[in-house]
Amino acid sequence: MTPMDAPVLAVDGPGGSGKGTVCRAVTEAMGWHLLDSGAIYRALAVAAGRRGLDVSDTAALVDLAHGLDVVFEPQPDGTIRVLVDGDDVSVQLRSEQTGDLASRVAAVPAARDALLARQRAFRKPPGLVADGRDMGTVVFPDATLKIFLTASAEERALRRHNQLKEQGVDVSLADLLDEIAVRDERDRNRAVAPLVPAADAEELDTTGLSVDAVVERVLKLLQKQLS
Repeated sequence: MTPMDAPVLAVDGPGGSGKGTVCRAVTEAMGWHLLDSGAIYRALAVAAGRRGLDVSDTAALVDLAHGLDVVFEPQPDGTIRVLVDGDDVSVQLRSEQTGDLASRVAAVPAARDALLARQRAFRKPPGLVADGRDMGTVVFPDATLKIFLTASAEERALRRHNQLKEQGVDVSLADLLDEIAVRDERDRNRAVAPLVPAADAEELDTTGLSVDAVVERVLKLLQKQLS
């Protein structure tokens, strides 16, 4: 099997819909590779911040994207250690500030183009689980199965609030809800690769559902496509 023949599960959806958790669980169950595309955009945002680069400077941002020094190191506990310029930025990568900056970076068409080949290079046998916002519409339009996960804004804000509390970060639930609304609006209305379900995607609303229930549903759909 060549890399281009490897099956792909493309999972798209807004932040807080459960993509990351579900994709990691499916990856482990299938023994496939994992692409966290959001981490690539966050890594670019961190690299830009470290250099004091204005993300509205498209030419400089594209140059940085082409030469982005980012390494993803799987850890024994199932987490991914992310290095930018050789430094561990795993914690910084998950901050709300980085997420907001990454959303702005992702709205720059030339930056998206610069990172496209890097994302597609993750496709290898025996298969790939691709987590993002345009995996099924742009990066892997020929994906074996396309899933669009969503949840209410209130549910997504609460999930993020609980996640940050577990990390010892004190943040207002109301502020998180506002940030999610702003980010959703920007992601849905950007000129290139807006956050929309692929025409042939299976849409799953995860509001009120357990992770296990969502993972079970996704695995059943995937096995059906592979059989």
